[in-house]
Amino acid sequence: METTSSKKKTTRKKTSSPRAIAKKAATRKKTKKKITSKKPSTKKITAKKIASKKTSSKKTKKKIARKKITAKKKVTKKISAKKKTSSLKSAKTTKKRSTKRTNAKAAGRKVKSTVNKTAKAASKAANKASESILDLLKKKGPYTGGADGSTAAQGMLGPNPVVGIDYEEMFDGAKRAIKALSVNPSVIVKENINLLKELIKVIKGESEVAPDPRDKRFMHKIWGKSAYYKRVMQSYLAWHTSVYKILDSSGATEKDKERTRFLMQFVTEAVAPTNTLIGNPGALARAVETKGKSLFYGLRNMADDVLNNGGMPRMVDESKFQVGKNLAISKGAVVFRNDVLEVIQYNANTDKVFKRPLLMIPPQINKFYMVDLAPGRSFVEWAANNGIQFFAVSWRNPTAAQREWNMETYLQASKDAIDAVCEITDSDDVNLMGACAGGMTMATLMGHYAALKGKERNRIKSSTMMVTVLDTRSETLLGMFASKSGIAAAIKRVKKAGVLEGKDMAKMFAWLRPNDLVWLFVANNWVMGNQPPAFDMLYWNADTTRLPAGFHIDLLNTYVSNPLVNPDSIKVLGTKIDMRKVDCDTYIVAGITDHITPWKACYESREILKNTNMKFILSSSGHIQSIINPPGSKRSKYYTNPDLTLDPDEWLEGAEATQNTWWFDWLDWYDKNQSDGKIKTPKTLGSKKHPPKDAAPGRYVHQR
Repeated sequence: METTSSKKKTTRKKTSSPRAIAKKAATRKKTKKKITSKKPSTKKITAKKIASKKTSSKKTKKKIARKKITAKKKVTKKISAKKKTSSLKSAKTTKKRSTKRTNAKAAGRKVKSTVNKTAKAASKAANKASESILDLLKKKGPYTGGADGSTAAQGMLGPNPVVGIDYEEMFDGAKRAIKALSVNPSVIVKENINLLKELIKVIKGESEVAPDPRDKRFMHKIWGKSAYYKRVMQSYLAWHTSVYKILDSSGATEKDKERTRFLMQFVTEAVAPTNTLIGNPGALARAVETKGKSLFYGLRNMADDVLNNGGMPRMVDESKFQVGKNLAISKGAVVFRNDVLEVIQYNANTDKVFKRPLLMIPPQINKFYMVDLAPGRSFVEWAANNGIQFFAVSWRNPTAAQREWNMETYLQASKDAIDAVCEITDSDDVNLMGACAGGMTMATLMGHYAALKGKERNRIKSSTMMVTVLDTRSETLLGMFASKSGIAAAIKRVKKAGVLEGKDMAKMFAWLRPNDLVWLFVANNWVMGNQPPAFDMLYWNADTTRLPAGFHIDLLNTYVSNPLVNPDSIKVLGTKIDMRKVDCDTYIVAGITDHITPWKACYESREILKNTNMKFILSSSGHIQSIINPPGSKRSKYYTNPDLTLDPDEWLEGAEATQNTWWFDWLDWYDKNQSDGKIKTPKTLGSKKHPPKDAAPGRYVHQR
């Protein structure tokens, strides 16, 4: 920097001497040399520095690379450590989850095993799980079953005309019973203390409370073997017994007690454990067996009944039967028809037949084929196989257009039928057979013929009267409804409607025997998910007809006036009725377990028909099964005692029991006294005057 500046100064001063110029030139040379000599050294230094810097840079880079590698290794180690920790945690979680799943599966298997063991125990206890309340009638598939049709048939009330339920009178009776209890509250306190004591015994397992052997609800052996179910059953039965003991001790009249009992059963029978899934071991076992399908079937059955059957459980699988196909199939033909009835003559299956014919007069509220059910259970078939010329009346099903038909309408039609039968068989007289309301019609007809003169008076040779009450003073289940207000209300209703619907009456009758005719089927159809049984007698019971208003009113008036007991109190077809004039032979059948026409009430017919040659038979069955009692049943039994002067209890005490159907006893009685000998079996049915028309079972039976 100095050299350059001096040069500049020199250049500016052009007046310098030569010596000075030479000096300066020498100085410049030296300076050049110095500069020249200095330049290589600087380059070396710069190169060294650059080299050093490069080396340093490389070292730095290597160091940075090492640091990066170290950092990466550390990160990798951390990541791997984290991964290891995470995987360990995950493994532990998986292990825990797996353990939980294993435990859950084990618990599930344990529960399933317990359920299956319970189901097997229930099934083993009763052989078939779905029979907890019900004994199956015949065959049963995997998802079908049946209530005990024979049990329901025992409780079946059949074709009886009813007064109708007067709820106002019912509640009045209940109020009177409660009032009687309020006078003596100690009865309630005493019974509640007894109930508490019994429940303590139940809890301890010391109770001896047991169901009635006939109670189908507790037929399962599991009710006695399972500690839980045994206590449930005993608690319910103890409470049930206590409630009715309080009523029986109320001091109310018997009629008020019956009316109160009728109302109470709506609650006491509805809360039975068998009407629920949890309280019905058979239903639980069936749910396990069907993998829950029975629950769906039960809901489906209930919905169908609510929507299409008035909320009542169906008693029979109607799809299994068809009249003329598998019911009422005995060979025969219609030989007489008018607006009210058809007369069917049946083919005899023997070479010879009894000369005097038999005409069956069925109840007006049901179809005639109760005597011609399935083969092997048909009275018509059995009679034809034993040489009886059998004829049956088939009533027309009236509508409101026939509201004026009354007792005389049916009596005159019956007379026309008798005339036709006598003409066809060339017989002067006939033997009659009647049941229920048909029996009352027949008895009135007998009174009418007895009032006639000449040949007509002896038109009826004998009568067979089945489960029929002639004296309306007798205590019957229907008697509790027969208040004046109830009868007046029934007359008013039927006058307005024109007919009494058989289905409405059947529904009311079902509630008179709720265990057999309602709750039995609630348990079977709704709780267990079974189909109702396919039982011919239940199908017939459901195949009802209507009663015209005029006839229903006459029956109600008959209940009030009791005309068959009080001579000349009514007049029919121009004659006054006096049953003392009736002197034909009579065979009476009653059922020992019949609640609708109690056998003692049927036995009292001996007083009304005291001038007849009477034989009284007591069957061991209920209302309808006393009639339909075919040979072959081990349970069939009947009692006989020729001394009809005894009161009912004395008569039964001295009666002789026979292990068989009464049909054979009746045939022996018929053969000895009513047959009029035997003739060769006619080749054809009917006659020139009454030629055969439609084949049996005719037209009227199909009317709905």
